[in-house]
Amino acid sequence: MHGLRVIIGEPDELQRSELKKLLHALGQVVIGEADDGLGTLKMIRRLTPDLVFISLSSAMKDGEHVAHIIEDERLCPVILLLERGIRDGYGSRTADTLIPYLIKPVQETALQPVIDLAVSRYREVVKLEKEIKKLKNTLETRKVVEKAKGLLMRNLGINEEEAFRRMQKQSMNKRMSVKAVAEAIIVTYDV
Repeated sequence: MHGLRVIIGEPDELQRSELKKLLHALGQVVIGEADDGLGTLKMIRRLTPDLVFISLSSAMKDGEHVAHIIEDERLCPVILLLERGIRDGYGSRTADTLIPYLIKPVQETALQPVIDLAVSRYREVVKLEKEIKKLKNTLETRKVVEKAKGLLMRNLGINEEEAFRRMQKQSMNKRMSVKAVAEAIIVTYDV
């Protein structure tokens, strides 16, 4: 994954510089740098990067909190930068909230695989959330249509097939979705 737009949130200027060199060598573009969590978050919201590295260190105590905000809001993929001593405490988190991480100083050989993991994991989560949203919408539509069919059957004395056919016809005539027609039927008959 080359040419990603990257933000680095790291309080140590030397660590930021080294990571920036490694990223540049991999074809990534660093579009912003910050030395604290809040600054990193503001920069992410303003620049909308493809990937962010954020430090979890004694100098940047809010790093993990900011990383979880970024994850929860699906702003972009996140990779934590951990000091050696912090790794043990971080790794004890449950697997569903574990954010990919690298140990500082970042080793060139570990960088690309972790970038690939973070980006592919992020894309998969976004894809699954879209599918869930689509399925919820489909289920909601089905519930509304079923309720409307029942109301038409009861109030007009027609069978289920005829009720659905009338909703489809009305949908085409009015250039509305079947769901919108069903909702109008519910408003009309469900008093």
